[in-house]
Amino acid sequence: QVQLVESGGGLVQAGGSLKLSCAVSGRAFSNYVMGWFRQAPGKEREFVAALTWSDERTYYADSVKGRFTISRDNAKNMVYLQMNNLKPEDTAVYYCVARRPPIVVVSSGYDLWGQGTQVTVSS
Repeated sequence: QVQLVESGGGLVQAGGSLKLSCAVSGRAFSNYVMGWFRQAPGKEREFVAALTWSDERTYYADSVKGRFTISRDNAKNMVYLQMNNLKPEDTAVYYCVARRPPIVVVSSGYDLWGQGTQVTVSS
């Protein structure tokens, strides 16, 4: 069973950057798709980005493309979300997620979730 623990959220001004981390444990996660979702108050969970651990293929939501980068560190068993040029509309709780391939963009397609980390972007 894969377990996920996020960290790195916080308060940042618009235009700033944050890097979220997700510690991954459990067997066979090298065969998984790893991703990030977010949920703003009063809104549904929204796909942000995902990658396949084995070959690092990536996929991004249009709203973050060119600003966010998902990556993984095989040696440290970590997944990262580097967020640049943050906007107030990026404010949300960010969740690290996992599933077996392929990459999907609907939250119901992911059965493994971290506890979430709050990101707040002030204007």
